[in-house]
Amino acid sequence: MTASVARALNGFGLLAVSLILVVAFADQIVLGELPCPLCILQRVGFVGAAFGLALNVKFGPRPSHYAVAMISAFIGAMVSLRQTLLHIVPGTGTYGSAIMGMHFYTWALVIYCLIILGCAAMLLFDRQFLATGEAASDWSQRSRAATFGMAMVALAALLTLGNSISTVLECAGGLCPDNPVDYLLLPGSPRP
Repeated sequence: MTASVARALNGFGLLAVSLILVVAFADQIVLGELPCPLCILQRVGFVGAAFGLALNVKFGPRPSHYAVAMISAFIGAMVSLRQTLLHIVPGTGTYGSAIMGMHFYTWALVIYCLIILGCAAMLLFDRQFLATGEAASDWSQRSRAATFGMAMVALAALLTLGNSISTVLECAGGLCPDNPVDYLLLPGSPRP
């Protein structure tokens, strides 16, 4: 696997993580289900995983970049596992709506495991880390992959900014409420 192929695959991984953040953010804005503190920490885990993938897209694949994604996914998995275990006992209730029979935090655990497995699988291909020049005929393919990858980096950065602003509005720069019903910095804001 060449470095340009690895960059393209990391771009697709970045797209997948961005779509997860889009779904969570849309659920928050459209359905009015504000994220709990553990949900916010899970989003931070996805942002960290996206950061590791974005490093691979921008600067080329490195084992340390995959490590950033894997460590972030592991931390996010521990948070989502904690939340899943909080709600697994019958009668304890759940948080948020279910999607295809599982709640966001359960899906997050599954997706974090997939991120860790995907990054580990990518680490098996050593050729991506070699600093060899690729043929000039591959320039247009590398250019398309680089353009796609940088578009995915921009999308992930925009989603990170949106989630950060939302978190500040919800938590007012302090401790977030356990069961948020309104944005603390926007009291009386209409909910959809």
